[in-house]
Amino acid sequence: MKKDIFIFIVILIVVTGLAAGAATFYNKYFKPNEVFVSCYDTADTVLVIEGDVISENNPPVVRDGQILLPFDTIKKYIDPYIWWDEALQKVTVTTSDKVIKMETDKLDAYINNEPIELKFPATQIDGVVYLPIEFLASFYKINVRYSSSSNVVIIDRQDVIHRIGYPVSTGAVVRKGRNVRYPIIKKFEGMNLNSEDSKIYIFEEYDKWYKVRTAEGYIGYIRKEDIVIKSYEIGIMPEKIRERPKLPEGKISLVWDQMYSPTKAYLERKREEGIDVMSPTWFQVANRDGELINRADPQYVEWAHRNGYQVWALVANDFSNIDDTSEILNNGLKREYVIKQILAFAALYELDGINIDFENIYKSDKDAFTQFVRELTPLLREQGLVVSVDVTVPGGSDTWSLCYDRKALAETVDYVCLMTYDQTWAGSRVAGSTAQIGWVEENVKKTLKEVPAEKLLLGIPLYTRLWEETADENGKITAKTGKALSINAAELLIRENNAVPVWDSESGQYVVTFEKDNKTYKMWLENEYSVNLKSSLVHKYNLAGTATWSHNFANDSVWAVYDRNLKKTSHYEEWKSNFASLAETGKVELSAAQ
Repeated sequence: MKKDIFIFIVILIVVTGLAAGAATFYNKYFKPNEVFVSCYDTADTVLVIEGDVISENNPPVVRDGQILLPFDTIKKYIDPYIWWDEALQKVTVTTSDKVIKMETDKLDAYINNEPIELKFPATQIDGVVYLPIEFLASFYKINVRYSSSSNVVIIDRQDVIHRIGYPVSTGAVVRKGRNVRYPIIKKFEGMNLNSEDSKIYIFEEYDKWYKVRTAEGYIGYIRKEDIVIKSYEIGIMPEKIRERPKLPEGKISLVWDQMYSPTKAYLERKREEGIDVMSPTWFQVANRDGELINRADPQYVEWAHRNGYQVWALVANDFSNIDDTSEILNNGLKREYVIKQILAFAALYELDGINIDFENIYKSDKDAFTQFVRELTPLLREQGLVVSVDVTVPGGSDTWSLCYDRKALAETVDYVCLMTYDQTWAGSRVAGSTAQIGWVEENVKKTLKEVPAEKLLLGIPLYTRLWEETADENGKITAKTGKALSINAAELLIRENNAVPVWDSESGQYVVTFEKDNKTYKMWLENEYSVNLKSSLVHKYNLAGTATWSHNFANDSVWAVYDRNLKKTSHYEEWKSNFASLAETGKVELSAAQ
């Protein structure tokens, strides 16, 4: 009997212990946490963008009913291209069709140079620049509101579709984490479950939970079983791609036209079918004040339009004065002065587009150059002009390559002209090609990582460098080159020296070597055969077209190739079937031996 009682007591103790242990385990790991806590442990105004809490050193400020955001916060999370000019105390915002300028502590602002009065100015608070974000909301396509009950500024993007849910019962809660053990940050007891106060924005989805934002701007988590999705919300439909001025059919063929001195020689040209756009070299920055040299010829525009060409006039900096370019790019007033001149000349001469050709820029001025292009482009578009910009090939370690933010420029302009030439530049001490086909193709592929194919114009050179090689007493060969030769000048030189061009498959060019006066001369010919190969890349990579330097180096045979490859060939396979082997098998009339 005593033994039975003992066993019973032992069992009772074990069961009680297990029950207590189970209760402890349940309370620790499974019992819902009923503690209600504040979502944000700060007295500062909190900024929430979509489903994220933005934590920065300088919080938003709400003053006189206006929501102010720090400049650095806007730059980091909303507009990476917003520009602050410390010297002028001026903020510049650029969109695809607007340039907005605001000076601190002034109610006067400018939109595309038209004055507008602000309700609240940009200002500095404790040395930090703050901007009235509600004024900028429509330009950024965002919705901005302030919840006074939670002291939260909420920003939503208008072109994002939001899933909207509501709690299924008053017992639903929003927690700080994806587990019932996390404390509660919002309850719905006593609330109308279909009211705006119960509205929940759903952002991320997990196995049993949603990441959500409440009406007050609290970021937390709710169980899927406690919420029902009732609608989808979008501020605006995604903006359609802006309709550009009517462009030529097929692939674009832009040709730069060197016009550094007055001439009417163009009037003697016949229409060349392989050209769509002429880009005369008319405008150039003259000095550090930003004054432009103007070589424009109204009769040229009339002649071009009569022959069916568009005119995208080139605007260049002074390649030889890197410091003056830096001064202009980093000075808001001087950038503005250059832009006003470009706009005036574009209107005066009835241009169809502008081609921006700034070269030899400090790599430290990369962002300043992008800002210049972003300030210019909306104003040109407002006048109905096409905007293009010239860039060098990527990947180099020199200033010529590192001064371009190709991705940002491509996002801004209509076309990017890739200058795929000067592979072996004029100052080289080793002779070589201006643009080997493999080198060109490799740089196209690199550039396509930053520039969309439909915006990329492939640069094609028509000039040939004549290289002179000499050997010293040790037999070391050194090369130097003189001026660049046109196609006709190179052919004349071949005939005069009884030279024989030899096809080089590596470069995709005919190579010429001849001896004269105890010196060796070499040329990698740019002509219709090299153009045939290079222009095929437009179809191979579905590029927008070509940009050719330059008209004065060409002959009639070249334009026939452009017309055939860009206008009469539909795709790369068609070109490969009909024209790929043309250079090696076709008749080459370059040698005096023929």
